[in-house]
Amino acid sequence: MMSLPFYQRHHEHYDRAYRHKALQSTVSQYQKETKSKSAVYAQGSTAYARGSAAYRHASAADFSLDSSAAYSHGSSAYDLESAAYSYGSTAYDHSAAQSKRSAAYSLDSESLSKSSAAYSRGSESINKLAAAYRLGSEAYSLGLKDSNLMIEDQSYKMSPKAKRAKQNLVSEDKENEAVDYSVPIFTGREVSISGITDTEEERIKESAAYVAKRNLFATGEGVSVSKVAKSTSEEEHHEKKSRKVAIRESAERVALKKTLEETQAFHKKLNQDKLLHAPEFVIEPRSHTIWEKQNVKFHCSVAGWPAPRVTWYKNNVPINVQTHPGKYIIESRYGLHSLEITTCDFDDTAQYRASAMNVKGEISAYASLVVKRYKGEIDASLLYAGTSSMPMGFGVTPHGYASRFEISFSDKFDVAFGREGETMSLGCTVVISPDIKRFKPDIEWYRNGVLITPSKWVQMHWSGERASLTLTHANKEDEGLYTLRVVMGEYYEEYSNYVFVRDADAEIPGAPGAPLDVQCLDANKDYVIVSWKQPAVDGGNPILGYFIDRCEVGTTHWTQCNETPVKFARFPVTGLIEGRSYIFRVRAVNKAGISLPSRVSEPVAALDPADRARLRSHPSAPWTGQIIVTEEEPAEGVVPGPPTDLQVIEATKNYVVLSWKPPGQRGHEGIMYFVEKCVAGTEDWQRVNTEIPVKSPRFAVFDLAEGKSYCFRVRCCNSAGIGEPSEATEATVVDDKLDIPKAPGRIMPSRNTDTSVVVTWTEPPDAKELVGYYIESSVVGSGHWEPCNNNPVKGTRFICHGLINGEKYIFRVRAVNAAGLSEFSQDSEPIEVQAAIAAPSPPYDITVLESVRDSMVLGWKQPKATGGTEITGYYVNYREVVNGVPGNWMEANIKAISERAYRIENLKENMVYQFQVAAANLAGVGTPSLPSQPFKCEEWTIAVPGPPHDVTCIEVRKDSLVLLWKEPVYTGRSPIAGYYVDMKETEAKEECWRSVNEKPLQKKYLKIGGLNEGVSYVFRVRATNQAGVGKPSNVTDPVRAETRPGTKEVVVDVDDNGVISLNFECDQMSPNSKFVWSKNYEPIEDDSRLNIDTKGGKSKAIFKDLGEDDLGIYSCVVTDTDGVSSSHTIDEEEMKRLLALSHERKFPTVPLASELAVEILEKGEVRFWLQAEKLSGNAKANFVFNDKEIFNGEKYKMKVDRNTGLIEMIMDKLEDKDEGTYTFQLQDGKATNQSSLVLIGDVFKKLQDEAEFQRKEWHRKQGPHFVDQLGWEVTDECNVMLKCKVANIKKETHIVWYKDDREIMVDEEHDFKDGVCTLLISDFSKKDAGTYEVILKDDRGKDTSELTLKDTAFADLMNEVCRRIALSATDLKIQSTAEGIRLYSYVTYYVEDLRVGWVHNDTQIKFTDRVKTGVTGEQIWLQINEPTQQDKGRYTMELFDGKTTHKKTVDLSGQAFDEAFADFLQFQASCDCREKSCTGTWRFARCCHHPGGQGA
Repeated sequence: MMSLPFYQRHHEHYDRAYRHKALQSTVSQYQKETKSKSAVYAQGSTAYARGSAAYRHASAADFSLDSSAAYSHGSSAYDLESAAYSYGSTAYDHSAAQSKRSAAYSLDSESLSKSSAAYSRGSESINKLAAAYRLGSEAYSLGLKDSNLMIEDQSYKMSPKAKRAKQNLVSEDKENEAVDYSVPIFTGREVSISGITDTEEERIKESAAYVAKRNLFATGEGVSVSKVAKSTSEEEHHEKKSRKVAIRESAERVALKKTLEETQAFHKKLNQDKLLHAPEFVIEPRSHTIWEKQNVKFHCSVAGWPAPRVTWYKNNVPINVQTHPGKYIIESRYGLHSLEITTCDFDDTAQYRASAMNVKGEISAYASLVVKRYKGEIDASLLYAGTSSMPMGFGVTPHGYASRFEISFSDKFDVAFGREGETMSLGCTVVISPDIKRFKPDIEWYRNGVLITPSKWVQMHWSGERASLTLTHANKEDEGLYTLRVVMGEYYEEYSNYVFVRDADAEIPGAPGAPLDVQCLDANKDYVIVSWKQPAVDGGNPILGYFIDRCEVGTTHWTQCNETPVKFARFPVTGLIEGRSYIFRVRAVNKAGISLPSRVSEPVAALDPADRARLRSHPSAPWTGQIIVTEEEPAEGVVPGPPTDLQVIEATKNYVVLSWKPPGQRGHEGIMYFVEKCVAGTEDWQRVNTEIPVKSPRFAVFDLAEGKSYCFRVRCCNSAGIGEPSEATEATVVDDKLDIPKAPGRIMPSRNTDTSVVVTWTEPPDAKELVGYYIESSVVGSGHWEPCNNNPVKGTRFICHGLINGEKYIFRVRAVNAAGLSEFSQDSEPIEVQAAIAAPSPPYDITVLESVRDSMVLGWKQPKATGGTEITGYYVNYREVVNGVPGNWMEANIKAISERAYRIENLKENMVYQFQVAAANLAGVGTPSLPSQPFKCEEWTIAVPGPPHDVTCIEVRKDSLVLLWKEPVYTGRSPIAGYYVDMKETEAKEECWRSVNEKPLQKKYLKIGGLNEGVSYVFRVRATNQAGVGKPSNVTDPVRAETRPGTKEVVVDVDDNGVISLNFECDQMSPNSKFVWSKNYEPIEDDSRLNIDTKGGKSKAIFKDLGEDDLGIYSCVVTDTDGVSSSHTIDEEEMKRLLALSHERKFPTVPLASELAVEILEKGEVRFWLQAEKLSGNAKANFVFNDKEIFNGEKYKMKVDRNTGLIEMIMDKLEDKDEGTYTFQLQDGKATNQSSLVLIGDVFKKLQDEAEFQRKEWHRKQGPHFVDQLGWEVTDECNVMLKCKVANIKKETHIVWYKDDREIMVDEEHDFKDGVCTLLISDFSKKDAGTYEVILKDDRGKDTSELTLKDTAFADLMNEVCRRIALSATDLKIQSTAEGIRLYSYVTYYVEDLRVGWVHNDTQIKFTDRVKTGVTGEQIWLQINEPTQQDKGRYTMELFDGKTTHKKTVDLSGQAFDEAFADFLQFQASCDCREKSCTGTWRFARCCHHPGGQGA
């Protein structure tokens, strides 16, 4: 059995009137040496040590022990170890006085229940057992058998007086089972328990017998005799003993001593490893300090039986070898266990624990591993040289290569939104410069400024380049601002973003969200305060309160702690079992239902805070539940004094929590408390905890009347009695002391980004113990509020993310504390979600596009950051550079220019200039660009063109992009003939430039395909003319080939009116973004063919009349975004498709799944129907007959099923006037359709006849009727059976058969079994031809079925009869007669229609007087008279049934002929002499008994 979690000791209670039902632990076992107050040892072992004389006194001595002391000693007489035997042996050796005092061992409940007669149930049982042992082993067996009953029925009478109780030991079979009295728990030590084996039972018998024989427990209950008196009496009695008695007693002692010595020697030979005992470490693991990249191995050796299982932990987390393949190697062989960690790094620095466990218990050993990290670039050989070879002063600073590391982040995680229960992952790519392999960064994650450690909820990973954090099961507690900190030495960089976690979908619609942040506060021995935060979502109904659940660690059973919901967000949970660990969860409830449970709290142990602190310093396995209690043994009984500092620490409408300090006067033993209450102003004190004494100096009082005032006081108690009460508290009103906060004020929203708004507010007045705030947002006019956060935020400022750009929102805030949620604040002013604007960043890449004697044309690139609004223009400055010394800046333009190319006039020829450009928007003029490189103002005379400019990339996708550019300002000496586009990967060298096109492009755009996803490219353009290829343009910014999430394309659409349009949406627009449409990448200036309609984030280009003039590439670019653009090509084929679709939409039809059709129903009704593919709820149908609309009524039943599209009309009967054309007309919105069916002439007549037939059939089937009409079949006996199948019959139904209108009388009445009627005709022949009729009739009607068996029908039947007869023919047989030889075969019966023929040796036999054929009864024969040798051969009988010839063959030759011929001669001879011989009569008889025989 598993070791029990706690070992506790019972003492007699001080007051019998109150019983503690919760204290139900097993009995502690003590192993103390030099325990002077052990009654058994002091009065037993010491007596033996004095020699034989002392023995004579001890045999009659009366130990002043009550029944419990005797019980305890009886237990101590035997233990699982050899100490009991050592004790007995030493006693007889007369040397125990000089040895160490042995301990009084007591067994646990299981051992007690299996012990022998040493256990007693009071003085009467003890006396009986002592007598039983004196009588012999038979009485012992009886005592052993009844031992369990004695323990279970034990009853003790406790004195009501306050005095030091005598020790007592009881058996407790079950936890939480009431006993006769309750005691406080004082001391205990960690031990193991075991069951009783067969060997142990023998040891019990030996020890118990010895104890009984020595009369150690021969005193009765209530006997009180002094030691002195008994000693005197015993001496007198001894003197009277004879020498014979003394010798007998001495012999007995010697025999007993020898028996015990032999038994002890035997048990010493036992293999102790096979006895059940708890694990223990023989060799504990040793701590190590190593360098990175080295391996380390921990060793330990464990003893115990059964063999313990060893588990390794790192920082109290079990090590999983499969999770880290190759990292950890765990081995266990012959009690030696090892953990090897390969290639250690800095993260392996931790505390490692080996936990050994078997059924007897668990033990842990700890070792630390410190992995040193190198701080500088050293020789790699030093990695494995050990610490002694490291240079002095090595590793002082990690900054030996640079003043500091440059740390940057890429591919960063954005604001994340998740839902409870989902898995969320955050990550950043970290770039550190310079990259030194010896230096590894420390990766730290923070939530709301608090360092996050790995747990079952959070996992962290560092790949060397990318740091990631995974929330394995997101909860609202995980919501907050997450910060990634990368530390290199003394320098670090951070990146932060917010993570939002929404409530999971409620199981019950309208139920509130789950509470969050459940914590355990002020935990004590049997008491803990559970606190939580209220959810932001109440499900649309106010939260009525909360239910608190608890679960003991190691189990899965949840127990609800409160019967009625509590509104206060703190609740005291009492009734915990000391030493057990618990987890808690909370559920919210409103009128719709109960929420999902919160995330469980961290485990908390029900312990005294001092014990908890002691356990932290000496940790044990958290799951065993074993507690080491180290208090001293209780001293002599001291009634405790009154508690001090009693006060009410919390008061609500549901409960009051009291707190006090233990008294100073209490002895060394533990104490418990009784709490008393009274209504203020009275002295009527009532005990609150009448049944359960309180262990903790905390108590929650429930069931108080709301609004009343109460006073409280506390008494201490222990085994010595109940102390005086403490001073009473001041009058306390039962009401919430903490008020719900008031609403916050001055809600101020302000712009932040295009999807977020900053909200600020002021703290509510007189706010106490605020937990935080909940913020909600609502789109103006919607009336629907959504929470912006699900975890209360501290402070009075919050950024609300996830808003829709361009929408107007209002906000409101409410405060939260333990008492509840405040009212909502007033709604804020509406604010449109737009990014806050700022001045643009500087332009860059300034270049000269053209230069003449006194002017130069500059070009530049647009700023990377526009500041959240459109750039309104640029300002250009220039300065002269003389001999490398720049002059003062001068303004080139006073009015802002909108283009990114500008000619600067009035410059000096051959002067060197520098330029700078500044961009401007609504926020102002931004920072000017860096000065350009120096340019000389001189006339360009080169023949080739200048560089193209304004080269941009749009429509970037994972495998393509579109490149645009503008023509050069300087064209050279001849017109531009085309362009060449060059490209290369961004990191490639200059010689890697390659041309995209082989022939010059005439257009100023190019779609470049074939890109590799994820690769970064740069592009440039060169112009060419007759003189050659000119200077290339500036290189574009690097462009990564990727399709960004959320990328949308231009979609062509044809609406219901047939209007063709191109549509583009953008959800990344800033307030000043615009949709710019172009055709063939040129601005659309002619609006006569196209209308542009833009609303919000959607833009539509509508074709007025799509034609050939509209063919081309239509593109749309959204300004002030990160390159949002797309295009759609309309070629001739696409145009034809769109025009056809437009015509279909202008003149729509209702699509039909089937045309109008007609069918006949079961009752002869006529159903007209058709089915449309789809109908809306407004679809209508008109029914027309011969151009006149008909309506629903008695004749026409009309129905339109809009769900299935089925339209039908049913007519009861089709009359002559219904001949004509039927039409169904459909209308569904603008769409129409119709379908017609023409029923005239033969078509109508056929349909009418079928309907009439079906109607009659239906009426016929209402009574008894024929399912299958009358028919025939030939049975295997060649009889003819007429049969038919009937239905809808009953008992009263009759059947009558007729032939040629004459009733056929049948012998038996038909029972209609299986619904089949039959008439059997035997030996069917021509006389049976005729017309047969069968009639079914009862009160419901009748039905008739006829069968004509004449002419062809009769011939067909006879053919079948003949076939059956032919098939029944037997094989041909040979028979001799007086006339000759006969061949014959039998059939079932013979009819004339069966034609018979005979063949001899494949030749048809011609019948004569000598050879003839005939039929006699069922025999068909061939007679050969006066046979000769020519009659030998093969004979075949042919039976022809009218269709098929059936053959039977026999061979009349050889032996068969000879035997038949011989028989013939004998028959002939016998016939000649039939009158002369008696035997002739027999011969004649033999001859004549055959058909056709002669001589009759």
